[in-house]
Amino acid sequence: MQVLKFGGTSVGSAKAIEQVCNIVQSYQRKGKLIVVVSAMSGTTDKLIACGKLAAQGNETYKSILNEIENGHFETIRSLFPITVHSGLISQVKKQLNQLENLCDGIFQVGELSRRTLDKIMAYGELMSSWMIAEKLRQMGLNAIWKDSRQLIQTDSHFGSAQVDFDITNDQVTTYFQHQTEDYFLLPGFIASNSQKETTTLGRGGSDYTAAIIAAALDAGVLEIWTDVSGMMTADPRLVSQAIPIPRISYEEAMELSHFGAKVIYPPTIQPVMERRIPIWIKNTFAPADEGTLIKDNGEKPYPVTGISGIQNIALLTLEGSGMVGIPGFSKRLFEALHREKINVILITQSSSEHSITVGVHEADIIKAKSAVDSAFAQEIYDKKIEPLLVERDLSIVAVVGDNMKNHHNMSGKLFGALGRNAINVRAIAQGSTEKNISTVISKYDVKKALNVIHEVFFAEPLKQLNVFVVGVGNVGGKLLEQIQQQAAYLKTEMNLQIRVVAIANSRKMYFNEDGVHLEDWKQALDNAEPMDMEAFASRMVNLNLRNSVFVDNTASPDISLSYGRFLEHGISVVTCNKIACSADYSSYKKLKDLARKYNVSFLFETNVGAGLPVINTLNDLIRSGDRVRSIEAVLSGSLNYVFNHFVDGTTFKEVVKAAQEEGYTEPDPRIDLSGKDVMRKILILARESGAKLEMEDIENQGFLPAILLEAASVDDFYHQMDQYEDHFSNLRKDADAEGKRLKFVATYRDGSAKVGLQAIAPDHPFYNLHGKDNIVLYTTNRYADQPLIVKGAGAGADVTASGIFADVIKTASVN
Repeated sequence: MQVLKFGGTSVGSAKAIEQVCNIVQSYQRKGKLIVVVSAMSGTTDKLIACGKLAAQGNETYKSILNEIENGHFETIRSLFPITVHSGLISQVKKQLNQLENLCDGIFQVGELSRRTLDKIMAYGELMSSWMIAEKLRQMGLNAIWKDSRQLIQTDSHFGSAQVDFDITNDQVTTYFQHQTEDYFLLPGFIASNSQKETTTLGRGGSDYTAAIIAAALDAGVLEIWTDVSGMMTADPRLVSQAIPIPRISYEEAMELSHFGAKVIYPPTIQPVMERRIPIWIKNTFAPADEGTLIKDNGEKPYPVTGISGIQNIALLTLEGSGMVGIPGFSKRLFEALHREKINVILITQSSSEHSITVGVHEADIIKAKSAVDSAFAQEIYDKKIEPLLVERDLSIVAVVGDNMKNHHNMSGKLFGALGRNAINVRAIAQGSTEKNISTVISKYDVKKALNVIHEVFFAEPLKQLNVFVVGVGNVGGKLLEQIQQQAAYLKTEMNLQIRVVAIANSRKMYFNEDGVHLEDWKQALDNAEPMDMEAFASRMVNLNLRNSVFVDNTASPDISLSYGRFLEHGISVVTCNKIACSADYSSYKKLKDLARKYNVSFLFETNVGAGLPVINTLNDLIRSGDRVRSIEAVLSGSLNYVFNHFVDGTTFKEVVKAAQEEGYTEPDPRIDLSGKDVMRKILILARESGAKLEMEDIENQGFLPAILLEAASVDDFYHQMDQYEDHFSNLRKDADAEGKRLKFVATYRDGSAKVGLQAIAPDHPFYNLHGKDNIVLYTTNRYADQPLIVKGAGAGADVTASGIFADVIKTASVN
């Protein structure tokens, strides 16, 4: 004998009911089949609304009753031949008339009791199960309809009645042992008390009905047919990388269902678990899918089986010095909650006995506060304890797995992952069996937390970085191109997915939480909303996505002011913008400290040397215990390009213009020629070496006449350069006369730094520095005789983008 249960979506339309009947028919010649069904999807909610509206004196209940009637009549017309419509509709109409009379009576008296509401809610299952029984008979199957209220007896706790298993088991076995039919259709969810009054088993109780019947008859299997292909490692609506769970133990299924997994109603498991009856969770709309088998524990690939959560939780804390060493406080607390029938979901207590905290549903806050404060009124008056403390807007996220007890560091991995993503844990509970670790967090963080935890415990799904890019010009455009180009490699070789969620330039910003399509991002941005950095920042923070990375490809001071806010919200920052790291030392240090405090990345490799590993190499030296004695460097690819091409037969103006056209200088080349950009770079390197320097501490031995720096515009600057060509030519000629070459050099030594144009002799490593290359010489305690040299292209969109890309990838090791 087998028991099959079909949920509301499985019987939600004529087409769905036909699918159910086809599934049932496929079980021919496999023994007796008991089929338990829910009401058609949405019907129970409508029935509840009818009762409540009628009690409020609101005649809108009549239109809802018409909706219910029309829906069922339309289902009959679609499901059955026209020749039987009249008789079937007449039968259903009798049920609907009874329902209407019941609601009219409620309307007249203006009162709705739990007893009456149970009676109203029963009509959904009664009608759906009767229609399906008729359809099976139309298909030629030997089917019979049976009212579950005649089989399952409960107490009189209307709304969520408790089953009397002794009587129920006797009634079920007695009935079925005398029946010869092959198919039995039963309405789920409903039962009756000893006075034969209708009761219900709680929302989701159709699962429970099926389990009660299966256990009473010691069925071979209980199948729960729903609209998903079994249980998943997490809610797929919140965690896109969730994967099916092929097999799960009874205890794990109970834990997951208790903590919010909606595939199966929590009480369902207990009756069949006692008889060791396996439960299959199957998909009505994809019956060939394997589904999930709930059975005794077996081998699993992961220590964690699933992750679940309960929304809208409140924490209630009873605390006070008067509790320490005094027995009975916990008992009185739980008694007060019990009297108000408030379910306690989670319990945690400090070892000092100074406080005890419980989690309850937010809907119970007012009752709980009143009951507990009343129970401890004297102690509160005597100031031995505080009035009950209530914290709202919380959720519970639970990690469940029988195998967690066999693996070390489960808690460490869980809390480490939450901490790295700035998710604060308000309370923790872990059972002694180590099958469940429950955390209470802000409900604002639930989606983020579920995704973060899932990435940690399930190795096969990709780790996902959610990237927000501001600045999509030359460098930013190349970055997006490189991300798209390397997507397959990162997936295959690093198990990493970089998902660009937002892009922006100075005019427009575009968000797509599912990921920007990088093949046509320019078109999407052209049609997007106007750029507003405050709105961009707020939206990024409010999305609250896991492993978030903000990328700044601009030179904007205003944007750099947002870095601290992002780091405080657990968002890593990657930037080629030198403003933040060359601002006041206190601002620079604050950003570094925030990154450490919130365990996120603040990476700016491209501040110095574009894609060259200049800062990373320096950091490795410092972290490994080396000490910097001096730094000597050519740090401007733009200036190196200019002076390498400033040869006899060319003018300085021509070379500068060419460099600008090639994209090697800023749009205003004076930023490069003034040496200010190099000052920022050597300042950053000095700070990364441990020096507490400010910008004004750096000596700038500039070569550009002051009048050119003060020109009103770039055009005026170029126009005035003609007047100073002799000045630039003489600089070159003097160097040529000594057999030297001009390089703009930055140095840091003995706590001081300077930049300036120097004539470099042929025996110096800088002499043969070609094109737009940069070079850095680190002289340290370990590299005292021969400096450690980093050399390569120090300008250009491609290499700068590659440096930013590398920093983005590095954040994956922290996030």
